[in-house]
Amino acid sequence: MSWKNYFSTSVGKKLQMSLTGLFLILFLIVHCYINAQIFYNDGGERFKEAAHFMGTNAVIRTIELGLFGFLILHIVQGLMLWSKNRSKRTVKYAVSAGNATSKWYSRSMALLGTLILLFLIVHLKAFWGPNRYSQTFGAGELDLFTMMRDEFQNIVYVVIYVLGCLSLAWHLVHGFFSAFQTLGLGMNKYKGMIKTVGIAFSIIVPFIFALMPIAFYLGWIS
Repeated sequence: MSWKNYFSTSVGKKLQMSLTGLFLILFLIVHCYINAQIFYNDGGERFKEAAHFMGTNAVIRTIELGLFGFLILHIVQGLMLWSKNRSKRTVKYAVSAGNATSKWYSRSMALLGTLILLFLIVHLKAFWGPNRYSQTFGAGELDLFTMMRDEFQNIVYVVIYVLGCLSLAWHLVHGFFSAFQTLGLGMNKYKGMIKTVGIAFSIIVPFIFALMPIAFYLGWIS
């Protein structure tokens, strides 16, 4: 079987999901570190320096394009797998096994992924899009710190971000370990450790992201 044919199979698609998922996990680590600079509460100076580097470095900008490609692929493959699994089960089970066979969040990956996608659209529209447009066609970089501070005075945006972060957390609880397991790295010897790291990651990173709009809204950061 050729590589092209292999990646069109269910196993191949799951492998793609795992690889793109791990790449996105790395992105979350970097993105979380940069955004966490606001908690120095220094008027956004450290955050602005980090954001400037990420927004002007040629290598980072190139990787950014790859990131969007991986993100789209991850979402499309996830929805395709979900749709295929649904189509195979033409008759619903008379009795749902519920959490006896799998956790609810592992059965709701498509829903959680869709909620995260909607959250990302709002995020890109509010910050990334205007900044990149200004860099390319306007007067240069925008003051993202001030934009965040102003945006998160609106309780609607705060709620959207918090809900998006909660969806991300539940998505990661299943997705983190699943990615390693699909790649054959979730062996019994390391299974417990990977699950523990995955749960910690799924709590800490979304919590930091969610704390940002809350901190701005409550005036903890100025």
